[in-house]
Amino acid sequence: MYDLVLLHAPTVYDFRNEMIFTGPISDVVPSSPVFEMYPIGLTSIGDYLERYGLKVKIINIANRMLLNPKFDVEKKLEKIKTKAFGIDLHWLPHAHGSVELANIVKKLHPDTPVIFGGLSSTYFHNELIEYPSVDFVMRGDTTEKPLLMLLNRLEQKREDFFDIPNLTWKKDGQSHFNPITYVPDTLDDFALPGYRYVIKSVFKYRNLLDPLPYKGWLKYPNTAILTSKGCTYNCLICGGGRDAYELNCNRKKLVMRSPQKMIEDIQLIQRFTRAPIFLLNDIRQGGPAYVEEFLSGLEKIELKNEIVFELFQSAEDKFFQLLQKAIPKYSIELTLETSDEKLRRFNGKLPCSNQKIIDTLKSALRHGCAKIDLFFMVGIPGQSYESALNNINFCEEVHKECDESTKISYFVAPLSPFLDPGSPAYENPEKFGYKKFCHKLEDFRQAMLQPSWKYMLSYETDQMTRDEIVNATYHSAQRLNQFKLKYGLVDQKVYEDVDNKIIKSLEFIDRLDEIMLLPQEEQPKALLEIKSEVLEVNRHSICGKNELKWEVKKLYANIPSLTKIGLDLLIEEMAMGIKCKLGVVDRHKATIE
Repeated sequence: MYDLVLLHAPTVYDFRNEMIFTGPISDVVPSSPVFEMYPIGLTSIGDYLERYGLKVKIINIANRMLLNPKFDVEKKLEKIKTKAFGIDLHWLPHAHGSVELANIVKKLHPDTPVIFGGLSSTYFHNELIEYPSVDFVMRGDTTEKPLLMLLNRLEQKREDFFDIPNLTWKKDGQSHFNPITYVPDTLDDFALPGYRYVIKSVFKYRNLLDPLPYKGWLKYPNTAILTSKGCTYNCLICGGGRDAYELNCNRKKLVMRSPQKMIEDIQLIQRFTRAPIFLLNDIRQGGPAYVEEFLSGLEKIELKNEIVFELFQSAEDKFFQLLQKAIPKYSIELTLETSDEKLRRFNGKLPCSNQKIIDTLKSALRHGCAKIDLFFMVGIPGQSYESALNNINFCEEVHKECDESTKISYFVAPLSPFLDPGSPAYENPEKFGYKKFCHKLEDFRQAMLQPSWKYMLSYETDQMTRDEIVNATYHSAQRLNQFKLKYGLVDQKVYEDVDNKIIKSLEFIDRLDEIMLLPQEEQPKALLEIKSEVLEVNRHSICGKNELKWEVKKLYANIPSLTKIGLDLLIEEMAMGIKCKLGVVDRHKATIE
């Protein structure tokens, strides 16, 4: 019997049978259009609760369905014995799949509580709790401690939940909304993510497939560390910006993980893999002293993995000198969004001059940066069709200014499928040039069922319609692909593959438009006829499938190291069991101060 089973749903629950042309919405992230990569908060929850002696299991339902077309979800869930189920609705594209999965769970286990959590759950909590299959919504960006309180209360068969912070719940048909008062100002109590927990669960629960982060992880095991919660920036389209965090999670200021904890995470990760470690969010938000403490700490350990840094602002020589001194191999990522300086300042993302961007890239290359990823976006506030295409001209300018370095990779993607709830642009659409098509959670759920990503788009702008956003995305991708071939950034085979997929994608957009004009009863048959063709271009349609990957000569650490991790975790688990029996650790005494 488990205390909690955490489930991650696909975007659309029955994606294996539906005909949905998702296009490029997942081309610049590790996971597929199913978005099978679960949020790292699940691992933190598992790690925290098991420290108090609870048994917590993660089942990545989306990935299990993706790995095996015959995987029977209901058969898998029916056998599970647990005191509660947890389902994440962190990213809004899971709006359909998560609720459908909850419906299945409730059908199979009608008396077992179903708990939702995540940023999107928090935003739409008052609507989410109205679904019959949802019993609780745990709100906020850090829910480990309130969740422990809730699980304790459920175990005691008590129904008084008024004193549990951040909780939305219902009783006798009436919904209750406890205020978000638990907003911790330190993250060091939590593993973000909890890799130790994930590895231990493989041995403890004797299942490798259930907790896998995404399809292909065993072949290319990317890892990540969350450096902070909250943000010092307030980008107009970001649901994780300063205003969005305050509105949604009552977090009024940035909180950083301590450098010591991050270094401990890195030391653990390199014990089991040699793949790159991504640091999520810009560490410079913590200030110069924070950066120097972290990098000086890295300098003192025997660092074996490449570290990838995210930059929210331009950087000077001094920063890259520190990176070069502390780290044998590092890379950087910049989401520039647009080459238009005025639009960047308006939107808030990298609000500096283009020359400043070029100087940053040059400095990184001078100081040993191994790879630079530069991302552009279609659909941002104030962007016209021409402005979107001009991004590719800037790519060529950057490439020439940087001596045609092959270390720089260029990407373009649409702002899709949804405008982030909580972002300034979502909350004040007219002010920032947006028209919203989706307002309620159910609107987003139905949007995910549309046969084309064009109809999924929850917005259009005062500069571009949905059609223009789609066409600008593909035409930008075409021009970018041509630019990459011209300068040898992709070979002829990759160029032709991407070009063919873009051409086919544009054809599918037109064909799907025609199908949507048919009588409703004729549409399913027409969609089924093109399903197999669509699947061929539903992934990596605007960039090569390997362009986002970092070169890794050796994926995993040696066998003795992996064996030692397993033994260490086994001993740790035995020690925890002894502490629980002796009363040293008591889950029921864990309270929020």
